[in-house]
Amino acid sequence: MSATANSVWNNCLAFIQDNIQPQAFKTWFEPIKPIKLTDKALSIQVPSKFFYEWLEEHYVKLLKVAMTRELGPNAKLIYVIKMENKYGNKEPFTEQIPSSNRTAVGPQELDVPITSKNPELKNPFVIPGIRNIKIESQLNPNYNFDNFLEGDSNRLARSAGMAVANKPGGTSFNPLLVFGGVGLGKTHLAHAIGVEIKDKYPEKTVLYISAEKFTQQYIESVKKNTRNDFIHFYQLIDVLIIDDVQFLSGKSGTQDVFFHIFNHLHQNGKQVILTSDKAPVDMQDIEQRLLSRFKWGLSAELQSPDYETRVSILKNKLYRDGVEMPEDIIDHVAKNIKTNIRELEGAIISLIAQSSFNKREVTLELAQQVVEKFVKNTKREVSIDYIQKVVSDYFEMDVATLQSKTRKRHIVQARQLAMFFAKKFTKASLASIGSQIGKRDHATVLHACKTVDNLAETDKQFRKYIEDLSKKFS
Repeated sequence: MSATANSVWNNCLAFIQDNIQPQAFKTWFEPIKPIKLTDKALSIQVPSKFFYEWLEEHYVKLLKVAMTRELGPNAKLIYVIKMENKYGNKEPFTEQIPSSNRTAVGPQELDVPITSKNPELKNPFVIPGIRNIKIESQLNPNYNFDNFLEGDSNRLARSAGMAVANKPGGTSFNPLLVFGGVGLGKTHLAHAIGVEIKDKYPEKTVLYISAEKFTQQYIESVKKNTRNDFIHFYQLIDVLIIDDVQFLSGKSGTQDVFFHIFNHLHQNGKQVILTSDKAPVDMQDIEQRLLSRFKWGLSAELQSPDYETRVSILKNKLYRDGVEMPEDIIDHVAKNIKTNIRELEGAIISLIAQSSFNKREVTLELAQQVVEKFVKNTKREVSIDYIQKVVSDYFEMDVATLQSKTRKRHIVQARQLAMFFAKKFTKASLASIGSQIGKRDHATVLHACKTVDNLAETDKQFRKYIEDLSKKFS
């Protein structure tokens, strides 16, 4: 790399930096490297074709002015794009694209007019809120540390979250994996960390996204042949928050691309925050190389809140809503709804609604009615492990027998019923269900579900099995 190319580009950068926002400069100009200067043509290396297209779409005029100031009216800018293979390794070839209205020389150079503007150019990852290069964080400001009350059940996770928020990427909690059951505050805590970071470090790019949405975006990028652009976009993030990472189970392509993104972010001191409904050791169908990286930082569990914490949560909720309620009613709700915080807050909201809409005074009797109805109507989260245990107990066998390779008819039917109920009552993929119930494949699970449906119509005894077990899961 010649010093002349360096000096010309550094002078251009000084001019550009004075004319755009600091975050835009950091995102779109700091990653560029000057390669060579030949006559009046400066070659610069950019990370991807998407990167080049964005520069041409949004900064072509600024680049032209900067180049003209340095090299005169005949200045020419050539983009050198490093291509990547499917493993993310650099290939020993480049694509050169001139930013000029002159036809370029050489077999790999394409003619792109400097005045070209493509109004259809959009971010290929369809993340709402990406406008004028500002990446919207997708965070909910209502989920913050002020209303995430501390108790014995969440002290470690909350403290680790605060430490990460104070020094993102600068603690040993990278990645920070928060895991626990439904409604215990995983998403709330993940948002709270992001909100705190944005407050303390407004220049940092923070992005919250669910693993499901991440997967959809990746699939879309494969369809459009923009996988490298997808990877590059996520590598720009300073703090990446992925919710429900267990959703990546069985999705090898998405796991592979996340592996490369994770490595890049971690190696560059960027913060990764993950949430999951289970600890890494219990995750099924997640590649070992990913699981080992999840364990690099801290895995903090959120447990069901104890009585004192439940009372504090209720009082805080009432205070924020400006509602007063007698102690005995708060006590009744806290003692009877123990499973998770979402149900707890849902019950108190129902109680307030009953009182205000029906013009009824909030009495202990009303509280008892609401709580009883609420608990009864709240669908219990059922795990695959729980389903296997219930089915095994019903047929008087142990779980190991249920999962075994035996082809004895009554054991096969029990196993098929377990798969059927796992598909019905959980969000797990067929591959994940099969893996957890005796290491079967997704085709076996699909066959099991069809068999159960067929037998339910033709076999009276089998139909009774389904009815009996259904009651246990309702």
